[in-house]
Amino acid sequence: MKFSEQFPGTVAGWEPRSRRMGWLGVIVLGMAAMAVSASAGNAPLPRAPHSRVINLTGVGYFDEPSIAVNPLQPQQLVAAFQVPAHVVYSDDGGTHWRVASGTAPSNYRVSGDVSVAFDNHGHAFLCYIAFDKLGTENYWAHDATRNGVFVRRSLDGGRHWQRRAIPLLAHPTQPGIPFEDKPYIVADDSHGPYAGNLYVGWTHFTLSKSVIYFSRSTNAGRSWSAPIQISTAPGLPRDDNGALEGFTGAVGPHSTLYVAWADGRGIVFTSSRDGGRSFRAPRRVIDTAPPYFRVEDVSRSNGFPVLGCNQQTGQLYVAWSDYRNGDVDVFVSTSADHGRTWGPAVRVNSDPLHDGADQFFQWMAVDPISGAVNVVFYDRRGDPRNRKATVTLARSTDGGKTFINYAWTRKPFNPRDNFIGDYTGLAAFGNRVFGVWTEEAGGRLFRHGSGPPPVARPHSRVRFGVADFK
Repeated sequence: MKFSEQFPGTVAGWEPRSRRMGWLGVIVLGMAAMAVSASAGNAPLPRAPHSRVINLTGVGYFDEPSIAVNPLQPQQLVAAFQVPAHVVYSDDGGTHWRVASGTAPSNYRVSGDVSVAFDNHGHAFLCYIAFDKLGTENYWAHDATRNGVFVRRSLDGGRHWQRRAIPLLAHPTQPGIPFEDKPYIVADDSHGPYAGNLYVGWTHFTLSKSVIYFSRSTNAGRSWSAPIQISTAPGLPRDDNGALEGFTGAVGPHSTLYVAWADGRGIVFTSSRDGGRSFRAPRRVIDTAPPYFRVEDVSRSNGFPVLGCNQQTGQLYVAWSDYRNGDVDVFVSTSADHGRTWGPAVRVNSDPLHDGADQFFQWMAVDPISGAVNVVFYDRRGDPRNRKATVTLARSTDGGKTFINYAWTRKPFNPRDNFIGDYTGLAAFGNRVFGVWTEEAGGRLFRHGSGPPPVARPHSRVRFGVADFK
């Protein structure tokens, strides 16, 4: 969530329309594909089949994207990014994109930590946090201003968004208020008894602890339940190792809701069989290295878990990244018994073990039609100095036992110690895979003398990639 304190003068929005048409044209007019040439050892990765990569934004303070595909009209896509909360939509599978209006709240100075989903009626939903300024660095509940978690609805595939944002939880500015962080929205698109339900989970920071909060909607997002705490063991109060963070959810074929998060030492898992009314006692199911870790030339990075579920077999998957092997790798573990037991960690990136190259900021999408497991991540195997990254798409068609790595971008980028977000985004449907991620585009922090803090200049952009495995 670390964004607004670095560039407080730019959170009001994008450039005026007349000035931004030059770069918005790249959204409206799809660009030609960019092939990829990262290497594993001495062998280059194969290009992602039938792939295209385009820019969704120009250069600015754009990061932490999310993407969703409409299960009723798979050519319809919605992507979101910050700051503030913005949405773009496509009606032709990502060839052309348009900017939606009315997504960022006008009554808050900052909005972000976005996520998007489609429900089983083809309605689109945008979830985000909003506030005026952050509290103390990483200790968000200290001196926090008014803040909350909100959801907006679109009934036409992301073109138009209802003006009223629905608060799941909102705090006025007063001493000692909590701070809500990193919400993520999940839709039940199964054929189970709770199909159509929507779920949001997030971290609730207070001055003394962090816990996981949860809210649900049973009426297509028109109203939401009062938030409940679904974690039992509290985490530390800082946005750092030891906090409870990285809520992720997936719905099984019979409407069972599975959720997980990181607790500083591993992945905590629980489930609900009654549409989110109640949950089993959470328990740590996978031990990991600490989820926050240093990646060279990146402002900060983490390996928060991402859940997915095969809609035919019910098999569960969780992806994460950590540095158990020295450099950072991406892993996937599977469960065939609804999360009671989990298999060994399968290393997703195919470069040589202990080669000193980091792979990080993974996201996963399990194809609801084919069951293929897709994982996207930043990949530094092509840079001996472990600074520049390309984007790699990994894919498993054998239930997560093995993964083939494909290059999704050709030109590497160096984050230059800038903030590029806390996550990327991925969606899949019918053997087509859609990814969104942030790339550094040439800016950096500049310090004037030794006193004032660094002055941020626009440095990042959000990109979109599609690959077709049909």
